Amino acid sequence: MSVKLKPGAATLDQWRAIYRGAELSLDPACAPLVASSAAAVDRILSRGVPVYGINTGFGKLASVRIGDEDLATLQRNIVLSHAAGTGDPSPAPIVRLMMALKLASLAQGASGVKPETVAMLEAMLRHGLTPVVPSQGSVGASGDLAPLAHMAAAMIGVGEIQVNGRHMPAAAALDGAGLVPLTLGPKEGLALLNGTQFSTANALAGLFETERLFQSALITGALATEAAKGSDTPFDPRIHALRRQPGQIETAEALRRLMAGSAIRASHLDGDARVQDPYCLRCQPQVMGAVLDLLRQAATMLEIEANGVSDNPLIFPDTDEALSGGNFHAEPVAFAADMLALAICEIGSITERRIAMLVDPALSGLPAFLTPRPGLNSGFMIPQVTAAALVSENKQRATPASIDSLPTSANQEDHVSMAAHGSRRLLDMTTNATAIVGIELLAAVQGCDFHAPLQSSDALENARACLRADIPMLEDDRHFHPDMEVANGLVRSGRLVAAVGMDLPGLQ
Repeated sequence: MSVKLKPGAATLDQWRAIYRGAELSLDPACAPLVASSAAAVDRILSRGVPVYGINTGFGKLASVRIGDEDLATLQRNIVLSHAAGTGDPSPAPIVRLMMALKLASLAQGASGVKPETVAMLEAMLRHGLTPVVPSQGSVGASGDLAPLAHMAAAMIGVGEIQVNGRHMPAAAALDGAGLVPLTLGPKEGLALLNGTQFSTANALAGLFETERLFQSALITGALATEAAKGSDTPFDPRIHALRRQPGQIETAEALRRLMAGSAIRASHLDGDARVQDPYCLRCQPQVMGAVLDLLRQAATMLEIEANGVSDNPLIFPDTDEALSGGNFHAEPVAFAADMLALAICEIGSITERRIAMLVDPALSGLPAFLTPRPGLNSGFMIPQVTAAALVSENKQRATPASIDSLPTSANQEDHVSMAAHGSRRLLDMTTNATAIVGIELLAAVQGCDFHAPLQSSDALENARACLRADIPMLEDDRHFHPDMEVANGLVRSGRLVAAVGMDLPGLQ
């Protein structure tokens, strides 16, 4: 797939495709805007008056005037001095998405960069040159300065670039692709460093992974309901219409479709002594529906941010003004990331409760720990413990990052968003939650096996077959970890969602 990136108007589907590895090209219609913005910077400079970020120092040093002869050095220095990140390198798909976000921002003609700078970013993306960007060092205000500085450093031939999974000196990587390192002009270093693109890229990655996680958890939740011979009455549309929550209505409808035509369900419609199921079964529409609404709200915020311009100062060629503001403050991204963290946490939490219910014979009516011969075999005893451990980890990580602020830059930057680490935690949280959903997949399919020869719905039988193609029923204890890895892979890759053969609620 190839994405034609139209700055300011890219869709969530396009950002998702870029994150998943799609090639991209910049809409050439933006070229006049970029050229006009660069020309405006030249005209502003010709006046000889101090303008922040163009001929002054930065941050607390904004009052220091820089002479014309030092303007190129000023821009190079800000890149080198701000490339002060630490920690593990950010995943290449996130860096690539960050670059695409920065490209879309610069190409809107409000940043004052030269066409050659925009072309360099596009060329690096086209050639698969991914700067090595340490994952820590941004507080999410004044932009994601350190991470974006490492990106900018690679563009001027400093630092490292990843090519085909191998790290190499940036200058050598550029040379290998026939690219010449940039010499930054006035405003360009600051334009590359300012902005929320690192935080936004991490948050978007978390959003896209959570969407797949959410859909997978609907499937495993339906399977768990079948395994426990739970009632589908709580999914009746009349219940949810009265509450009017859109996500809840859609989730209940999805669960009904997933379970439609189940012989397991039909087998206990008459004479079922259980009046009400535990909340982990009965309240799936309420919990997962609220999660869905939260995901969509976060998606709206992040799609707007992805299409915005967030560096500083901003150039307005029609009046030749450079206006200094605070678009680099990533509070919207921080809030979106906090919302996603809550959603991820709750997906894992209710999923673990269903696993615990399934292994408890008093609640599920199934053999203890889902093994035909409990005692001799431990069955699913410890996978449930693992799920509980992962839920607890995610609870700790779900503490809002946006409520924290630590002043920086000699108190010039006295309120910050903490969006960067609020966003960075999301992929780790989705990894934990994916493992929890993977355990439920194993447990729920095992539970349904005890109801043979009765079968579930066509959709859920397809999901069962997807797992059973690689993993047989657990008759006696065996090395459990390989089974978990297979199940995790089905969730993470989207194969489980694809297997049911129906559209499930998502971001749009």
